[in-house]
Amino acid sequence: MPMIRLDSVEKALGARRFAYDLTLDGGGIVAVTGPSGSGKSTLFHLLAGFETPDLGHVLIDGADMAGVSPGERPLTYIFQDHNLFAHLDVATNVAIGISPRLKLSAEDKDRVQAALARVGLTGFGRRMPQALSGGERQRVAFARAMVRRRPLLLLDEPFASLDEQLRREMGDLLAELREASDIMVLMISHDASEIARLADSVVTIDGGRIGFSGSTEEWLKRRQERGHNYTQA
Repeated sequence: MPMIRLDSVEKALGARRFAYDLTLDGGGIVAVTGPSGSGKSTLFHLLAGFETPDLGHVLIDGADMAGVSPGERPLTYIFQDHNLFAHLDVATNVAIGISPRLKLSAEDKDRVQAALARVGLTGFGRRMPQALSGGERQRVAFARAMVRRRPLLLLDEPFASLDEQLRREMGDLLAELREASDIMVLMISHDASEIARLADSVVTIDGGRIGFSGSTEEWLKRRQERGHNYTQA
């Protein structure tokens, strides 16, 4: 099972300072929540290697990520816009997850088709991203994450631009994909009902620091005790 540890990590971005001490061990879906600007994306960028700590260490499965480039880290990062290449068809967008240079074996090509089938996109391989709905583009991004076979998946508000029905469908698909593997999913979300439905545990960030890390049940209990609105994290 994947393990993440941020050991006394500090980062300054202009006048803003962030400090993280956090250990996450095992699979499951971890919701990362907190006010806008609190440091959620900065946490993700430190894990992914887009930002370098000023102090401390980022460890994944016990290995220090210092000096490890984003592409070499054992994770996949899906951004809000799904980071699909508009000039490449669906199958090629997925295949890039296996080989950025698109040097694919017959087995690799079968993996691409199997991943598309797994996310409900059989027959979509020749379509272009601009011809897809928001939910379909999300499915392509999930298929690419599947073929990468990395133990950690980072999702930055993956369903924010979708309507309520699609949010639920994509959330259900994410839960199915996670249950079929041993990966750990970290998902930024501001929707408490979504967190309650999908997440096994919750990390809250406020003012650039970890405020809570524990089970979803404990997080919901604390929210109820403080009289927070259920739908907004």
